Amino acid sequence: MMTISILISLTLLPYLLTAPAKANPAYLDTGSGSFILQLLLAALVGGLFIIKTYWKKISAFFRKLFSRGNRDEGE
Repeated sequence: MMTISILISLTLLPYLLTAPAKANPAYLDTGSGSFILQLLLAALVGGLFIIKTYWKKISAFFRKLFSRGNRDEGE
């Protein structure tokens, strides 16, 4: 039981000894902007790939949805 409390104490020690963010001004590293841009582009390409993969199902769903609405209005 003693080793678990020591392990927990050693794990939490760095969090207790760090200074608040106000004392250390936060900054963006020079590579941060390009990393954020890379994440956005990867999300865009991934979304386009998902749409391309399921395009037949997506178009069939909307075709079915809108054709059902037109039939109800005509009757």
